[in-house]
Amino acid sequence: MDQKSFDGIAGSPEPDHKGHRQRLRERFRKTGEQGLADYELLEFLLFSALPRQDTKPIAKAMLQRFGSFPAALAAPRERLKEIPGLSDISIDTLQAVHAAIIRYHRSGITEKTVLESWQGVIDYLQAAMGQNNIEQFRVLYLDKKNALIADELQQTGTVDHTPVYPREVIRRALEHAATAIILVHNHPSGDPTPSRADIQMTRKIISIAEPLGITVHDHIIVGLRKNVSFRSLQLI
Repeated sequence: MDQKSFDGIAGSPEPDHKGHRQRLRERFRKTGEQGLADYELLEFLLFSALPRQDTKPIAKAMLQRFGSFPAALAAPRERLKEIPGLSDISIDTLQAVHAAIIRYHRSGITEKTVLESWQGVIDYLQAAMGQNNIEQFRVLYLDKKNALIADELQQTGTVDHTPVYPREVIRRALEHAATAIILVHNHPSGDPTPSRADIQMTRKIISIAEPLGITVHDHIIVGLRKNVSFRSLQLI
């Protein structure tokens, strides 16, 4: 390659995506998140982790693969690694953002009694479990004023089943000196309709809890975009 050709490459303009980034930043400053499409907000989150890459095709690939902004943000690391262009650092960034969202919602149920901030409970559970692709079972342990003592993820299972041990649930309640509990699990299928096994398991826990003075306030099943309360269905 002659010097003239080399000089032409060395003096080439900056990549166009740098100008795109600046325009996106300016739009965000003026309009906030409402002014950005889902893929643009994902782009924005990836800017600092991928300073020299065009993040638009990466963001669009994420939405195409996972189907929605929440699902892309909550996707497990092994699935995110399948997206071309995502590095370990960029995956760390996305998962830190998702963790921050969960912590933000969780703070809303630790500052009040749980039953007084029921929508906050639902928002927290939806953020923490709504996009999971495996089934999980957790218990919220409450004191006599219905304040949160502990939030424990007790079991992790498969895409359609989690083993639940009723006596372990109650044992932990006694260890926490809890007087009430809220049972929670997710349905990765997206449909939160209770199964016969869900109902039987809940009744088993209630039968052990009641003689010990422990109230089961509810069992919530978290789906993809909605949830179901056993109490609202009069199953408790």
